[in-house]
Amino acid sequence: MTSAASAPLSRRPATLVIDSRTETGTALLVPRGELVRGCADMLATALAALPAGVVRVELDMSAVHFMDTAGLEFLELLNGYGRRHGVPVSATAWTGQPRRILELAGLDAADPLHIHVREPAPPAPAPGSSAVSRERAERMRVLEVEIDQLRRAIVARPLIDQARGVLMATHGCTSDQAWDILREASQLSNTKLHTVAAAVTASTTTDGPPFPEGLRDALRTALTRHRAGH
Repeated sequence: MTSAASAPLSRRPATLVIDSRTETGTALLVPRGELVRGCADMLATALAALPAGVVRVELDMSAVHFMDTAGLEFLELLNGYGRRHGVPVSATAWTGQPRRILELAGLDAADPLHIHVREPAPPAPAPGSSAVSRERAERMRVLEVEIDQLRRAIVARPLIDQARGVLMATHGCTSDQAWDILREASQLSNTKLHTVAAAVTASTTTDGPPFPEGLRDALRTALTRHRAGH
């Protein structure tokens, strides 16, 4: 059984698919895609469709490659389902960026549902507060900054993907190679990646803005290095 849906996030449809099967009373769910806004609704739909007699719910998260704070709502819903139905639940095999978010949130990345209640973000530590309080406050600050950066990245990704397509078509490179070229041009020119992507995409139109000279040189250097390496 598979359930899928699309939910808008910053004008971009984000798709999550949840594969599901039941073996000897254990429901095995495999989410694939991104845990962003709407992901908790998708999980609720998948859980509601489970057959009677399920005594355990296990989620394999290895196919989730991106998540923002909506992923924490996803976990809270799963945990609430386990409490209401009196069945053990787990969400394991986290990798990459989602695992990093769990660690920043102070959760056990091996199985974040070991912590059933997340503590609220602590207030700014007062003078003389303990080192533990200061560490927790700093950890939450880092998490908030990273989540904000991730939200911005979600908005920029369609433009970046389009620029990669332009480079692939124009220079005969792969998707990964196009990403490396964009990133290197960004670093060489000290320009934000989405700005580089916008310039590359605009260069394909006759009425687009002129390509910034410094950025043009950086992109040319990145392309030259790519050709030399292949």
